[in-house]
Amino acid sequence: MRRRLLSSTLVVAVIAVLLLGVPLGVVVSRLIMDEAAQELGAEAKRLVGEVEYARVQETPLDPQQLQQKYPSRFIEIWERDTPLRMTAVGHPPPSGQLMTEDAQTNTGVYVRISRDREQVEQDVRARLLLIVALAGAALAVAVSLSVVQSRRLTLPLQDLAKIAERLGSGDARPSKHRYGIPELDRVAQVLDRSAARISDLLTREREFATDASHQLRTPLTGLTMRLEEIVAASDQPEVVREEGEAAIVQAERLTAVIDELLAAARRQRHAQAEPVAVDEVLVQQITEWEPVFRDTGRTLHLEGSRGLKAMATTGGFGQVVASLLENSLRHGGGTVAVTTTSSDNYVVVEVADEGPGIADEIAPKIFERNVSGAGGTGLGLTLARALAAADGGRLELVRRRPATFAIFLRPAEDGNGRGRVVSGPA
Repeated sequence: MRRRLLSSTLVVAVIAVLLLGVPLGVVVSRLIMDEAAQELGAEAKRLVGEVEYARVQETPLDPQQLQQKYPSRFIEIWERDTPLRMTAVGHPPPSGQLMTEDAQTNTGVYVRISRDREQVEQDVRARLLLIVALAGAALAVAVSLSVVQSRRLTLPLQDLAKIAERLGSGDARPSKHRYGIPELDRVAQVLDRSAARISDLLTREREFATDASHQLRTPLTGLTMRLEEIVAASDQPEVVREEGEAAIVQAERLTAVIDELLAAARRQRHAQAEPVAVDEVLVQQITEWEPVFRDTGRTLHLEGSRGLKAMATTGGFGQVVASLLENSLRHGGGTVAVTTTSSDNYVVVEVADEGPGIADEIAPKIFERNVSGAGGTGLGLTLARALAAADGGRLELVRRRPATFAIFLRPAEDGNGRGRVVSGPA
């Protein structure tokens, strides 16, 4: 590209110099020749006046004085009535090439003054040489400017090519380079925005892998417990059948979790929110987690309003509740109460235990990624809040000691667009 820029600039400069220099050279040469002829004609008129004055005064002409007054000139003077009487001053040029101008008076006096044409042509050649030198300087300046301009254009393009290659290799850091050229700066801005999007996509991929491994652990744990119950109750057919059905439910829930994670990664879950029976999800979760709490000597129970319906996804809402129950199992203590209440704006599900609560230094950032107060992964509450937000709700820490988390969901709407809440006995 640089070679093409140089060659095209040089061609344009040569054409411009030719279009301007050739006419300028012709005009200058003609101007010099015309100026020399006009100067010679003025000298002839002045000389004829001097001759006429000497003739009237009847004084002879002094050739030496004329030669000093008109150097480098060949002068011839004669009268009309006496053509054989001629005065010559100076010497004709050896080249024989003359520029001549004539003048005469009314009394018949003729004057012819000549000069060497070669001197005028030398002056023309000197001026033409100056024009050629200026044209060469103009070409040199044009080439220098084209070199600078080509470097200014090609170096940013090479830099942009390196940035694009780096993006293709997976290095999605924005370069933030700017070059002072609007078009190239726009390309650099587009590449920076693409780098930011690619970086965001890569971050989401990494977070998805981490989130998937964390979220799948809970249903896998439940499935393992059900299988252990089956093994322990192998001599009780009814128990085996019941636990087998529970294991199937766990496997189906595991599949639903995978679907929910994929949908969350694609930012599609919010559009899938639908009226969900809150009691069904809570009873399912309590049924799954109650054996674990029982094995640790703790109890888990459900209280509050019954028959509530909220806008959510079954898998997402279930994952949020499961994350809160697991958090209470790992970091809390005593009885865990799951309480449901309702208002005109929200359906609220609270999960509270009787443990020591959350430390003051951790509480403000409890939902931040990789924040944990007891050696956990620091992902459970972060993912739970993200799942709640994806369903159009939110997850909040409403009390630090003992720890109480609340899930706020939109109430399911009836045909008139009003929140529909069905309450029953606790």
